[in-house]
Amino acid sequence: MERDANLMAVLRRLDDPEWLEFPAGYSRTELAASCGLLAADIESRFSTSCEIERDIQDSAQYARIEVPGESTVSGTRIVVLVSKFKPLAMVAADNPGAFLSTDEACAEGELDASDLEEVKQALVGSGHLVIPEELLMNRYDGVAHLRFHGSGEPDWWDRFFGSF
Repeated sequence: MERDANLMAVLRRLDDPEWLEFPAGYSRTELAASCGLLAADIESRFSTSCEIERDIQDSAQYARIEVPGESTVSGTRIVVLVSKFKPLAMVAADNPGAFLSTDEACAEGELDASDLEEVKQALVGSGHLVIPEELLMNRYDGVAHLRFHGSGEPDWWDRFFGSF
C-alpha cells in the first residue's frame, strides 16, 4: 500500500496540465540515448535481439521494447514501455492489458519471476521507475484536461503512456 501511494505521488508530481505529451525540459536526444542503453542491456540479459519502436508520435509513450517469447523462460514475450515522462516505465507479459498485473501473469505461468526481475533490474539500472500496470489502470483524477478518444473514463495509463 505504501509503495502504491509513493508511486501515485510520483505520477501526480509529473502531471502538469501545460505539458501533456512530454514534460517541460524534454530532450528527445537524451531519452533516445537512454532507451538505446536500456534496450542493449535487456538484449544482453536475454541473449537476443529485441524489437524496438522508438519516438512514438502523438503519444506520451516514447518506446516499446519487446523481448521475444523464445528468449523467455515461459515462452511469452515481455513488453517494456518507456514514457516520455522519465523515469516512468512499465512491464507487461505478452502485451499491456493481456493480464491484470505481472503478478497475475506469473501466477498463470505466463511470466517467469526471474525474467521479470531481469527486466526490472535493467530498468532501475537505467534510471527508470517501474510503475505496475494495475496502478496505471486507476481512473485518472489528475489536474490535466485530457483530450481522450477511447471508451470510458481516462486512466493514468492514458496520461503517461497513451495517445493524444
